[in-house]
Amino acid sequence: MGTTTFTGPIKAGDILNTSGSTVGTDIANVGFVVMAQSAVIDIAGASTTTTIGYVPADSKVLYAVLNVTTANDDGTASTCSIGTSGDADAFLSATSVQSAGVTFSDTMTSAATDVGTTDVQVVATFTATAGNGTAGVADATIVYLQAANLS
Repeated sequence: MGTTTFTGPIKAGDILNTSGSTVGTDIANVGFVVMAQSAVIDIAGASTTTTIGYVPADSKVLYAVLNVTTANDDGTASTCSIGTSGDADAFLSATSVQSAGVTFSDTMTSAATDVGTTDVQVVATFTATAGNGTAGVADATIVYLQAANLS
């Protein structure tokens, strides 16, 4: 399957400007397209940090998703969080990866409202207490409105 790349931000809708008062006919209905970036995370062995992607400046992060497909078998607790280099759990707090399942972010820091005037690196931080696990695979996704500029 082919892919197409746009430099964005991308907006969609069929009525660009309001010129009357009839919904579906002449009231603007253009909105931002929801974007996402994902990466596979190795959650076996020693603690590590994986880059998920880079969210463009002025974007609003909607939520983060952690999908554990193969549970971690570390001898003690092991977790994964999603955030930035300056705030490791800005988008998803430390979540156990010792069982398979999907976790959506429930609370986020103010960094999610508007990432600021520069692009932001989003990372998943895997923390293994013992670091002796030999199994574990997950993927992480960050979902955002590109350049919504809500600050």
